[in-house]
Amino acid sequence: MRAANIFHLGNKELRSLLRDPVMLFLILYAFTYAVYIASAAMPETLHKAPIAIVDEDRSPLSTRIIDAFYPPYFLSPALISRSEMDARMDAGLDTFAVNIPPGFQRDVLAGRSPTIQLNVDATRMSQAFVGSGYIQTIIGTEISSFLQGYRANPPPPVELALRARFNPQLNKSWFGAVMKVIDNVTMLSIILTGAALIREREHGTVEHLLVMPVTPFEIMAGKVWAMALVVLAATAGSLVFVVQGLLAVPIQGSILLFLAGSALHLFATTSLGIFLGTLARSMPQFGLLVMLILIPLQILSGSVTPRESMPDAVQFAMMAAPNTHFVILAQAILYRGAGLAVVWPQFVTLVLIGASLFGLSLARFRKTLAAMA
Repeated sequence: MRAANIFHLGNKELRSLLRDPVMLFLILYAFTYAVYIASAAMPETLHKAPIAIVDEDRSPLSTRIIDAFYPPYFLSPALISRSEMDARMDAGLDTFAVNIPPGFQRDVLAGRSPTIQLNVDATRMSQAFVGSGYIQTIIGTEISSFLQGYRANPPPPVELALRARFNPQLNKSWFGAVMKVIDNVTMLSIILTGAALIREREHGTVEHLLVMPVTPFEIMAGKVWAMALVVLAATAGSLVFVVQGLLAVPIQGSILLFLAGSALHLFATTSLGIFLGTLARSMPQFGLLVMLILIPLQILSGSVTPRESMPDAVQFAMMAAPNTHFVILAQAILYRGAGLAVVWPQFVTLVLIGASLFGLSLARFRKTLAAMA
């Protein structure tokens, strides 16, 4: 009867979830519109950056440099005077201000090294960092092309052949969409299982379970498989209809293999959700616990920044977190088309972490039920 009890208890959780419009809206939002926002909100390398140019040379070379800045990377340059440069940047009108000095073309043709001043509004961090390199490259390219009409330039001794694999367009929206799905798998699995336990406690239905011929293991297993199934189905739908369909993000590997890894990850995170649900006494307390646990898990797992850039102590500590291994296998499968021969260590690690969290949560759940009996 144990398997039948687990099945019926899981069905009870699914029916309870269907009667909760707030949770249903959260699931729908997290795997549809939130994924789209994460993709669309990821800025391009440089997009419509405002730039102003002070042309004190007014030569063919300076005109050529001005004409080199155009959308979509930059807005059409605003031609201003030198006295306006600082005032416009103080007012936030320009991210970049370029000052071409008088006699610039003459000094370039004479072989001297004239200086172009570039002012950058570094409060716009992403644009300031990337845009400075763009501007330097554009100006250098235009000067080299201009000089070819006057004297021959020797070819460079080394030519860099750049090949971007897996994302040849360097499209950041591909990264944002997939990573949002991965993060939402963890978030929803913890929230749904913990909220289901607290909801039963608040509604007084836990006492009904205590008088039924079911064990704490069966109660917990029923919650785990039901909530994991919901999140797994939402993940598959989001990947197929939102990521691949609406956003046209190419998935390189097997979605079924990714869902298998997701199921192992959900085994761990749903157990963690129940553990947090036993610690919290109300839904507000549970929300605070989720914030304390979920944010470090997501930020330090490698889904936001590469793990290699983190301190060694943080990398070592996060090896005990299921998110770390889930992000590794998800990126390998969805981005690089890896097979089971590559990601099997992450699968085994997730089984071990999930079993440990399930055992810990079960012990805490039994203690909580014993205190209520």
